[in-house]
Amino acid sequence: MKTIILIRHAKSSWKFPDLKDIERPLKKRGARDAALMATVLKEMQLPIDKIISSPAERALTTAKAFAAKDDIVIDPRLYLESKTKLLNLLHGFNESWQCVALVSHNPDLTDFANFLANDNIENIPTSGIVGIQFDCNSWNEIEKGKGKRLFFEVPKTHRKEIEKTES
Repeated sequence: MKTIILIRHAKSSWKFPDLKDIERPLKKRGARDAALMATVLKEMQLPIDKIISSPAERALTTAKAFAAKDDIVIDPRLYLESKTKLLNLLHGFNESWQCVALVSHNPDLTDFANFLANDNIENIPTSGIVGIQFDCNSWNEIEKGKGKRLFFEVPKTHRKEIEKTES
């Protein structure tokens, strides 16, 4: 079995309009949501072998919220790429890895989730996470529609749960 976890970067700031897109940092809410969703994922107890992130500042900061240690691989193919190039990235993964998290951007991430699992997710919101499992032993065996969605979690749901317990 191989599992991929798709993580959309957290909410970014537009406070500094002179920054290049790749340099935009997270908003405070984005940092909070990334930490919240990292906790949600941790509670699922999926042993993540590797976190691979887009080089964009907002994605890398999000990846750090999910990483148990600062062991993140930066891959430029996760910055605004097609689902075909993302699939090629998966095919090149180390076969000893069973579960890999990718931190990337929309609309590519939502398209990729739907491509892998023949799904119909309309939009992965910022800090949203989607888990997809494949009944295979090699990353090279992953193809369009061969995955099964395990979960689709969004920060809004978990913020509401926290608000309920606090009131």
